[in-house]
Order: sequence, then structure tokens, then C-alpha cells
Amino acid sequence: MKNRLGWMVAALSVICMLLTACGVTPAVEAEAPKPVKIEALDNVNEPTRETLTEEAVKRLDLQTAPARDMMIGGTQRTVIPYSAILYDTQGDTWTYINTEPLAYVRHHIVVDRIEADQAILSNGLASGTQVVTVGAEELFGSELEFEEE
Repeated sequence: MKNRLGWMVAALSVICMLLTACGVTPAVEAEAPKPVKIEALDNVNEPTRETLTEEAVKRLDLQTAPARDMMIGGTQRTVIPYSAILYDTQGDTWTYINTEPLAYVRHHIVVDRIEADQAILSNGLASGTQVVTVGAEELFGSELEFEEE
């Protein structure tokens, strides 16, 4: 009987050790890089820069198009796709410009008018500047989310 009780205690001990071992996590895991780094800039027209990982750019499917100059009513004007415009809670207009690979800066613009899918600017961008046309809302959202932390 004593021998049998000893074996039962030993078996229960082994079972308990095995069950508690199931919840063990690896001691050190490599920390994955954050998908975005937000930097505050000391510039009213460009308040923030967001640097993304390549994977984040692919996941968001960020797309850009160049701002271009057009003659409108006898005046040279800068035109961008309407999809590149963001409105903040005060009604100000912004766009994200692609300043270098994987880096996007929120840039203040002044929209004169919208014609179809084009925004005609009264000032704000140089011709050829790459503006984000797909994914700008996600950039703006991540900027606001991480600013509050």
C-alpha cells in the first residue's frame, strides 16, 4: 500500500510539472520593429514625419502621385488628386508628401477649388512633389493615435 501511494504521488507530481510547463514562454524573444515612427517637426506647414517599415508600406498599400503644374484660366496652378487631401477637425487641408523612401510628412495646403477628381491649390506644393493618394487616412490616424500615448 505504501509503495502504491508513493507511485501515485510521484505520478501526480510529474503530471503537475508537465501541466505547468505548458505555460512557459521563451525567455527572450527578439522585439519586432514598430511599424511606424512619428517625429514632431518644428514647422507649422509640416508638423510631423512618419517613417514606416517596408512591410507597413506594403500592408497599407501606400500609393503616391506627383503634384503637377497646369495652366488654368491663364494662370499656372498646382494640381493634385483629390484623394490626396485630408481635412482635420478644424477644417484645415493637408496632404502627406513622400520626402524620402519610407518617410511621409504631413504638409499644409490651401485648396482653391475642386474640379472632378482634381484639387487646384492656391499654394502649398511644388510641381513634382509626390503626394499620398492611397493610405493617407491611415497615416493621419496613426499620427493621432501615437501622439496621444
